[in-house]
Amino acid sequence: MIQTPQRLPLIDEIKWSSRAPSVVLPDRPFIGGGFVDPAATETIDTVNPATGDRLVSVADCNVEDVDRAVDAARQAFETPTWSGLSASERKQKMLSWADALEARSAEIALIESLNVGKPIKFAYELDVPKAIRAIRWFAELADKLYDEIAPTRRDALALVTREPLGVVAAVIAFNYPFYMACYKIAPALALGNTVVLKPSEMTPHTALLMAEAATEAGIPPGVINVITGRGETTGRVLGLHDDVDALTFTGSTAVGKLFLTYAGESNMKRVTLECGGKTPMIVLADYPDLDKVAKSTAMGIFYNQGQVCNACSRLVVEDSIRDELVERIAREARTSFAPGDPLDPSCQMGAIVSEKQHARIMTYIEKGVDEGARLVAGGTAARNESGGFFVEPTIFDGATNDMTIAREEIFGPVLSVIPIASAEEAIDIANDSPYALAASIWTRDITRAHTIARRLRAGSVWVNSFNTSDISTPFGGMKRSGYGKDKGHHAMEKFCEYKNTWIELSA
Repeated sequence: MIQTPQRLPLIDEIKWSSRAPSVVLPDRPFIGGGFVDPAATETIDTVNPATGDRLVSVADCNVEDVDRAVDAARQAFETPTWSGLSASERKQKMLSWADALEARSAEIALIESLNVGKPIKFAYELDVPKAIRAIRWFAELADKLYDEIAPTRRDALALVTREPLGVVAAVIAFNYPFYMACYKIAPALALGNTVVLKPSEMTPHTALLMAEAATEAGIPPGVINVITGRGETTGRVLGLHDDVDALTFTGSTAVGKLFLTYAGESNMKRVTLECGGKTPMIVLADYPDLDKVAKSTAMGIFYNQGQVCNACSRLVVEDSIRDELVERIAREARTSFAPGDPLDPSCQMGAIVSEKQHARIMTYIEKGVDEGARLVAGGTAARNESGGFFVEPTIFDGATNDMTIAREEIFGPVLSVIPIASAEEAIDIANDSPYALAASIWTRDITRAHTIARRLRAGSVWVNSFNTSDISTPFGGMKRSGYGKDKGHHAMEKFCEYKNTWIELSA
């Protein structure tokens, strides 16, 4: 039966600030179908980045907690309650899960904004809908994947079947805790795997709510488990666990390397990584609409306070149009991205996730000044009276590609403008990075666009746009940005194994 989608309230119809004091933040591990008391006694305070106030405490889960979660996932996998279902049955349960989450959209968005510091506008109108669409998309894909028959001799039958790996651990970053949790685990679940998810210790609450909604929607106990804790404690235990069959990670390159080490030291579990980025935005002088470029650049670097792995942190622009373009971006930063109260529906730039990350960003800004880049916008902390962690949108002009601000991932609202004289120089600079997650090219010459795109080392290349993507298109990097794809049907490859069954027909 086709159901009519429910009408969700418009963002201005919800009194976000008045609802905030009464919102309930899930704070206990979710294991085996319900919230449980942790064995760990160590705790971590979560904080509202917009005020600096403590929200609640969550457990820094220990070995016993991780073992319980992995055991619950293993039991759910080995019984027919999930992996034994038909793909169509799994699809229906996942669609019910998406419906349950959609009904709680406002609650999820509010918790996300309070916990991450991101503007409620983007949490409610972008992150939550995209997360729900990701679940529905992978659910619909579940019963549309066919196995194969190999072209062998006529008296033999060779079957190639796609089979789930088993227990999948997912460790995710702080910047998109709800959206990332959904698009990470949905393809694993669609194939019949079970999951242990560890969100960032700073932003765990919507991931816990997600798991609760899944059980309420009929996904069997143990299929989705969520544990809280630090990377160096809980994450390390997951990485070393001998009963975890695969681990998918999003976060820094340094931590990604640790998970590779953990896999080698334990059971050689499959590891896929989506790590850092230093995305170049290449703008050539023949592109006619600098206002469009300016708006895309500002959104590309200041959206989510610059806490985006593929943020366009390097603007590689032909020198003849540099001054005009930089002025337009600076104007856009001032008018559209002034830091504000994240619960104000008109706010487009909220708070940095933590005091530590705020200090890290300010240190990079100081390095930019010290190394000779010209500060043309921002560069200071903002809204200090709030007690929160805010940074002005910051633009450095005249940077060179060997400066610290152009080499290292800042993960904040800091743009480095690098002038170039030709498209050839732009390609060299774009590729001269340890990262290779994404890139963008702006030119009206389609032949030039194709030529440059083919020469760029990047997992995604956007032409005359930035970060235009869909759940149907793969996302992932090269070099130190990691390997393996999220989103698109290619994401399924991380969570399955191919089995060859050879049958002799002449026997």
